[in-house]
Amino acid sequence: MHAGGPRRVPDFPISSEPKDPNPMFDTVIVGAGVAGLTAARLLHAAGQRVVVVEARDRIGGRTWTDRSPGFSVDRGASWIHGLDGNPLTDLVEAFGMETAEFTVGSFQAGGRPIANYDESHAELDALATDRWVADVAAADERLATVVAETEHGESYAQVAERALAGLGWDAARTERVRGFYRHRTEEQCGADNEEVDAHGLDEDAIDGDEVVFPGGYDALATGLARGLDIRLEQRVTAVTWSASGVRVVTDSEEFEAAQVVVTVPLGVLKAGAIAFEPALPETAAGPIERLGMGTFDKVFLQFPERFWQEDAYAIRQLGPEGVPWHSWYDVSAVSGTPMLLTFAGGEWARRIEEMDDDEIVGSVLEALRRNYGDAVGEPTGHWITRWGIDPFSLGSYSYVARGASHDDHDAMSTPIGGVLHLAGEATWSTDPATVHGALLSGHRAAERILGVAIPIERIADPS
Repeated sequence: MHAGGPRRVPDFPISSEPKDPNPMFDTVIVGAGVAGLTAARLLHAAGQRVVVVEARDRIGGRTWTDRSPGFSVDRGASWIHGLDGNPLTDLVEAFGMETAEFTVGSFQAGGRPIANYDESHAELDALATDRWVADVAAADERLATVVAETEHGESYAQVAERALAGLGWDAARTERVRGFYRHRTEEQCGADNEEVDAHGLDEDAIDGDEVVFPGGYDALATGLARGLDIRLEQRVTAVTWSASGVRVVTDSEEFEAAQVVVTVPLGVLKAGAIAFEPALPETAAGPIERLGMGTFDKVFLQFPERFWQEDAYAIRQLGPEGVPWHSWYDVSAVSGTPMLLTFAGGEWARRIEEMDDDEIVGSVLEALRRNYGDAVGEPTGHWITRWGIDPFSLGSYSYVARGASHDDHDAMSTPIGGVLHLAGEATWSTDPATVHGALLSGHRAAERILGVAIPIERIADPS
């Protein structure tokens, strides 16, 4: 984030139209993430006068590609989760984004080759791996039945325990799947399973393969931003709204418009970082309070040479030994150099954000060496995220906290006073915590403002 000094030149084309000192816009978009850029792109194409105000010194929000190493390190979003029927699929093709198939990002037990290690740090053979994958499938089937019989208010941990108890397995077999469920909510929700509602992963279904981006995910934001009036380093502090229009106040300017779309992350809304006058009605304020904002951080480790299996998409430590580090993903195809990516979610993520880099890297290496011994060399580079303490995010993505529901996501987006709209991944019930959820929420906001249906294909080519 910008810390003073010369302003960085944006790496996307911005509008060359002259800017009035006190302009009146049709719509102000707060936030230049995927949701905000999508809404702005469609409104601009419809002839509206639109301005996007962004607190950071870059666009993209929680899609953020770091190219300082000489290759792409996606510190934010990495995957398209499920290509089939996903609006991002055609958009990525239209923007010429290079993809690489990587179908384990949704935390599957199988689906692609995974090097699984048991409690003694020995690799599972093919037969043991098949049994493990079958155990998760059997437990998932039982879990789905238990969840369907459960009201909102119980935790994912509670329903998982009931499902496992009904299987009659021995303690070791049960503990493996228990750990898998704990790590699933850490990765999918950025939260511990005691914090996630029993129905919190109801939408957790992937259709088709998943892909990552060797050239960087930020090409999506760059493509969406072309031709837009985007003002960087404009932190919004207040939004005043009435039937006659809105006023958006930043640290240094004010913008007046007929309507406003606020796309800041849920964590920022929960913290009250933007003052709304009048206050948001219960239709929005209630869901903001009830939904959770997860914390999910990445640790990339670059190595001088590969020490793990050639055909493995991922390495996974099963059982109690998988605490705190349990999964490592081979992202060498993205970086072009031997590299593993591991994650920290929930309470563990919040803890590592208080640690220095050396302590975090040392902890990860200690866990890897239990499986690979001295073959694990010293990293030649590392990159660590801290989304929970990022003031413009205050977390990684939303989840259905205990007592909340998926309806809360959509309720957040209910238009307020005919002039104020909330958008972003947290407002999309079927696919929260995803980039395509953010995209679809921006599309919905534009449709509501214009009062017409907009074919989803228009995002790629709005002309």
